[in-house]
Amino acid sequence: MFLGKEVRVFLKGNAKEAYLKLKGRDDKESRILLESFERVKNILIENPQFGNPVSKNLIPEEYRNMGVGNIYRVPLSNYWRMLYTIEGDRVEIFVFVLEIVDHKDYNRIMGYK
Repeated sequence: MFLGKEVRVFLKGNAKEAYLKLKGRDDKESRILLESFERVKNILIENPQFGNPVSKNLIPEEYRNMGVGNIYRVPLSNYWRMLYTIEGDRVEIFVFVLEIVDHKDYNRIMGYK
């Protein structure tokens, strides 16, 4: 519960694909990343604003075209990153995880060089 509202976390698009890919692997790095994701997911249920907000002018065009008005980033283990957005109504808060990516892909998505 956050501010008296139930918080639900969903994987969307690329994040869902990355999560399933990590689940399908049986190496140490994948296990560490999945544990890191689960830890962050539990934190987000308690505080959806846990991540660092991305400045509105830095939100990639691809997400703005999807109607995403806010993005937060959270570092995961091994220099991976998770990007998510928050939506809600009077009863619930929805956290949509958009990306679970390594640092190289994170830089590409955000337009960093």
